Amino acid sequence: MFSLTPYQNPTYFLLLGIFFIPIIFGILNGRRFRWYETIVSVYFLYMSFGGTKWEQGVALICYLLFEVILVTAYNKYRKKRNSFQIFLMVTILSILPLIIVKITPFLGMKSIFGFLGISYLTFKAVQTVMEIRDGVIKDFNPWFFLNFLAFFPTISSGPIDRYRRYKKDYYSVPNKEKYIQLLEKGLHYIFLGFLYDFMLSYFFGTVLLPGIKREVIASTGVSLALVEYMYVYSMYLFFNFAGYSLFAVGTSYFMGIETPMNFNQPFKSKNIKEFWNRWHMTLSFWFRDYVYMRLVFFFTKKKVFKNPKTTANITYILNMLLMGFWHGETWYYILYGFIHGVALVVNDWWLGYKKKHKDVVPHNKFTELFAIFITFNFVCFTFLIFSGILDFVKFR
Repeated sequence: MFSLTPYQNPTYFLLLGIFFIPIIFGILNGRRFRWYETIVSVYFLYMSFGGTKWEQGVALICYLLFEVILVTAYNKYRKKRNSFQIFLMVTILSILPLIIVKITPFLGMKSIFGFLGISYLTFKAVQTVMEIRDGVIKDFNPWFFLNFLAFFPTISSGPIDRYRRYKKDYYSVPNKEKYIQLLEKGLHYIFLGFLYDFMLSYFFGTVLLPGIKREVIASTGVSLALVEYMYVYSMYLFFNFAGYSLFAVGTSYFMGIETPMNFNQPFKSKNIKEFWNRWHMTLSFWFRDYVYMRLVFFFTKKKVFKNPKTTANITYILNMLLMGFWHGETWYYILYGFIHGVALVVNDWWLGYKKKHKDVVPHNKFTELFAIFITFNFVCFTFLIFSGILDFVKFR
């Protein structure tokens, strides 16, 4: 049996269209065929993680069993007690498979636990543990949790959904009018994904990027080729990832699940905070809610820093550093995270300064366009670092 990478082969979309016919007719008639949706999910998971990728498939099954058992056990414990130490232990255990996958290559070892999408499943598992601890999730269901983790349209690269939001869609059937709107939007997003991923991403990443990379390697220091690489790589990164996200969202809509969007015209951002509210939104919001806000609460409660602004600034940097480490244990990922953390600190200072000096700092169409220009170029520069190309640049 051959395997197919999600959304990367015309055959994959053809199979989606065929297998979705009963789902579409069912929802249009006010019914969900749960058993059939389960069969479809298992089939596409098998297509993605079977065949030549059977090792990833085995790792995925083991991971899902581990997380479901772990979170189910914690849910039963939480109904009786609420020890912070137990919560911390369960959180660390839920992250442990991802830590092993991230660390083993750095140690020069081959990980046997890895599979495409383990990071995104871990984000779902951790947020579920945290919301059980907070008492927000009161009716945890292991079977639903398994469906939530293994939702095949988003399993490999997101977007990252939330337990309660997904549950609302999973246990309801949209009315005919709303579902027709979802079908129209889903089809629009899939065709837009074709434009982004198969045309624009291909143009920037396959047609332009390799030749420019050869020029960068052949040149010395900061060259015109390096500047070209910065912009071309940024366009490739956006269209590739945004295209995939559009496929995932569009496919979800056909199943009556309104998976949240991941991108919202990020290059129109007027500052770096707005950029992170537009770029890879489900990831940045996840870090905001489950890392940043909790660290701020912890530092404030323990009175680690006297000044609230200091607390926020330190947490910005720690939050973005963690995001950098999540991408990988290389200097350019870590530096990328650190720079964005510092940028968020500077951005807050600048917004505060503007608020206090409205008579000095003008606000008009020109300053807005200038802010977009500055933000865009700053982001592209950090993407240049993120790309790892600087390892190949010869500096005298």
